[in-house]
Amino acid sequence: MNLSEPTSDFQDAPELSVEVAIVGGGPAGLMAAEVLSQAGVSVHLFDAMPSVGRKFLLAGRGGLNLTHSEPLALFTTRYGPREPEVSQWLSGLDAQGVRDWAQSLGVSTFVGTSGRVFPAEMKAAPLLRAWLQRLRHPARGVPVQFHMRHRWRGWQGDLLAFGRRDDTPPLRVKAGATVLALGGASWPHLGSDGAWQVHLKQEGVEVAPLKPANCGFDVWGREGQGWTAHFRAKFAGHPLKSVVLTVPATDAQGAALQPPRFERKGEFVITETGLEGSLVYAASAWLRDDLAEHGQARLLLDLLPDKTPEQVFKDVVWPRGSRSLSSHLKSRLGLDGVKMGLLFELSSPDALAQPNTLAALIKALPVPLKNPRPVAEAISTAGGVALQALSPDLMLAARPGVFCAGEMLDWEAPTGGYLLTACLASGHRAAQGVMRGLTAKAQTI
Repeated sequence: MNLSEPTSDFQDAPELSVEVAIVGGGPAGLMAAEVLSQAGVSVHLFDAMPSVGRKFLLAGRGGLNLTHSEPLALFTTRYGPREPEVSQWLSGLDAQGVRDWAQSLGVSTFVGTSGRVFPAEMKAAPLLRAWLQRLRHPARGVPVQFHMRHRWRGWQGDLLAFGRRDDTPPLRVKAGATVLALGGASWPHLGSDGAWQVHLKQEGVEVAPLKPANCGFDVWGREGQGWTAHFRAKFAGHPLKSVVLTVPATDAQGAALQPPRFERKGEFVITETGLEGSLVYAASAWLRDDLAEHGQARLLLDLLPDKTPEQVFKDVVWPRGSRSLSSHLKSRLGLDGVKMGLLFELSSPDALAQPNTLAALIKALPVPLKNPRPVAEAISTAGGVALQALSPDLMLAARPGVFCAGEMLDWEAPTGGYLLTACLASGHRAAQGVMRGLTAKAQTI
């Protein structure tokens, strides 16, 4: 038996009856399991992978960014058009609540210089180990039962259908309530491959197409191609530090408007085909949507944000004698390395020969983008289960008793702790909805 078995082949599969089934062992599913188990609800958690929290562990390998310390009123704006809905989730578990929760697991946190919040040890593994220990052996409530290598294959009637590995027969599960926390489609090798979409669409659930979020981009080079072989060989993998990235706003005629849609100082990395890294990720939603809506997108780079346009122009027109242009710009402006390479890569010889144009390019270098990188490579996913298909408790209107949480919902956020906080908060919210539903059901019996 393999995990791709269609549900029509589950007719004679054994059946398991549970109070609550949670499908998906990422942060949202684990938080839902914790809330329910501590309330005395019997929870069975199913996951397709051999162990839970795999994306959580990998994301925290370089330093687990749990949440952000900024005031809640500013924090909620990071969710863009989904701010009203995500604010409801955060009312049950906000950024301070996440810190308190980590502390309850014996993991202290600190605020970094950027305002981001990290575990004292910076790693995800100690927190996940403590979390799983509490889920399996809680001081109060009931232990969570884990079922690994169980891939959800949709429903057979009212029963959840699971494929299993190693020639193990498939399994059908009758659940009093279900929480689906199946992730998006980024990093599918860790378990979130978006395969759940077909099962929900078959039930009439509205699902917005999954798109890359917090993603890199391929570029159009100066000659309508990607990077030149010379630039790619010399600079792929190099960080571009202390630049300002702007996504301009324009009117219907294409004229620039103020303020721009996005403008921030930071850094990113040159890749074999384009750009990636924290500053690019922060602007990615606008750039991705421009590409989808208009077939084109561009960002502007200020290569010397600590110098005024007047200062740059003054140094550009300074007599350079017999020095080359690159030597002149390095001497007068400190422009060299990957910044110089990018300026020459994206500018024509004629533009570089005109002082006014050259000074303007140094302060606002256009970078035309070809396409976002595939969703499988993205940090996170936009799109998913439409929020209007859910009650405020995150229950599916098309499937009463079935709740959804985490990245499989149609929302997105920048990196910086906002993603993880909202995933945890949505799992908390869904679990509260499950408890209200179970209570109401018990009262009718």
